[in-house]
Amino acid sequence: MSIAIIFDLSEQIDDLVENKAPFFDVLWLYYKNFVLFYGNLFSPLLTFLAVIFFTSQLASRTEIVAILSGGISFNRLMWPYFISATLLAAGSFYLNNYLVPKANRERIEFEMQYIHTYRRTLNQGVHKQIAPGQMIYFDKFNSKSNIGYEFTIEEWDGITLKSKLFANYVKWDTNTRVWTLENYYLRTFQNGEERVTEGEKRDTTFSFTPDEFALRIDDIQRMDVNELDDFIAEQRLKGSPNIAYYLIEKHTRNALPFSTYILTIIGVAMSSRKVRGGIGAHIAAGLALAVTYILAMKVSTVYATNAGLDPLYAAWIPNLLYGVLAIYLYSRAPK
Repeated sequence: MSIAIIFDLSEQIDDLVENKAPFFDVLWLYYKNFVLFYGNLFSPLLTFLAVIFFTSQLASRTEIVAILSGGISFNRLMWPYFISATLLAAGSFYLNNYLVPKANRERIEFEMQYIHTYRRTLNQGVHKQIAPGQMIYFDKFNSKSNIGYEFTIEEWDGITLKSKLFANYVKWDTNTRVWTLENYYLRTFQNGEERVTEGEKRDTTFSFTPDEFALRIDDIQRMDVNELDDFIAEQRLKGSPNIAYYLIEKHTRNALPFSTYILTIIGVAMSSRKVRGGIGAHIAAGLALAVTYILAMKVSTVYATNAGLDPLYAAWIPNLLYGVLAIYLYSRAPK
């Protein structure tokens, strides 16, 4: 993580200096949470390398042979690894679902203020459901000034249109928390009759705010497990096209801690035998396996977001594949 901080700082230093980021905030709000987020994200792989390094040292000193020769079974030898993996997996589960999201709020807010100041502000062709039977449309929406152009909102009762409101220009007032419509045109339908209302200006409230149009995919990293569940339910109701991304985030938080077990078993099975090349050979093989594991995670994620694969399967397929490999290696390790 120290190396990661050095690389990140070399990349962000220009933005931090240009935007005059306070030194204390850089350390406490950004890099403290940077280490917490990425350290937890890669904790199964870091655990995997630690297991290989430690077990390879035992094997190179012929200590594992001595343990097994003393009457200790290979299964009994694995108990300390299982206990450690349980503690690490439980800690990772808590971090993923509760503590890291809180840390991400500070980190992402810092990035928005001092690093990613170019955040996109213009959304075009916004079309979404905001409540059952309520559909809205913006030709353009500027999330910096909270102004929308060519606005339409429709209310439906099943397949029957109840009302349709047009406005050339709408603006959100952050103080009063109301929308101001300009050059509006309202059509209402009741009992087969149409009623039309026009005007130049009107203040009103809707069940949505500008924050919904400025949402980025990585903003869900700031939500704990309960907030994420509520957010996904809300986005399903609104017909969001990004549901797959949100579900992948949810399922990955649960799948990632479980991978600690799988990689621990693989690490012990790979490095418990004394081989020519010693620790270096084991670590090289472990790194190669870690790269393929990350690749499998990325491929399954792409399939979920672009090819319709269920996000639950996308999050767990790498664990299932490497779980089978772990069982095979574990069965052969005592021999």
